[in-house]
Amino acid sequence: MSLTRDASGLLRLGGVDLADLVSRVGTPSYVYDIDAIAAEARALRLAFDDAVHLVAYAVKANSAGPIVRGLAAEGCGADVVSGGELLVAMGCGIPPDRIVFSGVAKTDDEIDRAIHAGERGILALQIESIEELHRIEARARASARRAQIAIRVNPAVEKEAVGTHAHVTTGHDEAKFGVARDDVPAALSLANRAKHLDLIGISVHVGSQLTSTDAYVAAGRIVFDLARVARERGASLQFVGTGGGFGIDYGEGCAVKPADFVRAVRAEQRAFGLEALSLHVEPGRSLVAAHGVLLAQVIQTKRAPHGADTPERAWLVIDAGMNDLLRPALYQARHRIVPVEASRRDLRAYRVVGPVCESADDFGEHPDLADSGFVAILDAGAYGYTMASRYNGRALPAEVFVQDGRIVAVAEREAPDAWVEGRLRVVER
Repeated sequence: MSLTRDASGLLRLGGVDLADLVSRVGTPSYVYDIDAIAAEARALRLAFDDAVHLVAYAVKANSAGPIVRGLAAEGCGADVVSGGELLVAMGCGIPPDRIVFSGVAKTDDEIDRAIHAGERGILALQIESIEELHRIEARARASARRAQIAIRVNPAVEKEAVGTHAHVTTGHDEAKFGVARDDVPAALSLANRAKHLDLIGISVHVGSQLTSTDAYVAAGRIVFDLARVARERGASLQFVGTGGGFGIDYGEGCAVKPADFVRAVRAEQRAFGLEALSLHVEPGRSLVAAHGVLLAQVIQTKRAPHGADTPERAWLVIDAGMNDLLRPALYQARHRIVPVEASRRDLRAYRVVGPVCESADDFGEHPDLADSGFVAILDAGAYGYTMASRYNGRALPAEVFVQDGRIVAVAEREAPDAWVEGRLRVVER
């Protein structure tokens, strides 16, 4: 992690003093270390050795321009799930032929945008149903163009085997994602007969925050087997994709690294005789999560006296809430929280809560916190700002980007009156 505490007790991210930063930018504010994120991408690419591959960054994890541009400079492609993300990826310098488009509900406009990107369209629209295959064929025919596609398979791996939260488990047979394995033969036949489609890949995604390679490798074997079948049926495949979902250490440990997933599926790819095909992975969280923090100010404490049968309860109320970082409320995720400045005053455990009018606006119990000042919520670089909202009329947080030990870009916190004026204009129309 690029987060350190110096000899004077000040917290630094990428060499930047967070106490000084917060005095200038305010709170709530996200801060990201661009250098550390780029280093994650380089380390992952080394796991492929000389094998042909694509690291397609999952833009949904963090779509901030400086981050996507930094990953593009490291040779990453992109995995996008909306027309907006497609525009972000291309606007940040990722060529269309290094972009795959996933998702179960691509609109006609989004399909058209993908087909017409660049000279030949994006690398692949990853179809997630038989019905979608028909729709993409129709849009390509109407455009008098060919669309490159990949079949995104639902491997029907049991939720329990994936070992992650139910909300981020995508490869079981009750999930909305992917073409069911029993439908893959029909999808192959339809793709081979389609006059405006080129089937170039078979891919999969089993879930997110994986802390073991077992389910990932099991899904990879399914993809490799289906790729072999597809080639036997005449498909001119260019790639096989095993998805992303590589876990990180949120403070409770994570024994495997992203490179471990890559090495494990590469071994299976060789065993299936598919070394000539490009291997695609789609990491998001593992590249950015550990290198972003959410800074918040302590508003006050609140205590409830203990009774004969109940201990004293103590809350630390901060100005960042579930609208700024939704993961604890949505996934029951736990993020470590630490003081920005080491205090010589008495530290104690508090239950950290935010200002949003919901009981779910709760970041859990945390030790060694002071009753004033600023705190940093750690490992917040993924699925933080991208999931933020204006719930309760709260403004979106600021974003700060550091590189080479200095601040290189700031997206200031939204002004609350701008949000209000925007709502009033909608009403007036």
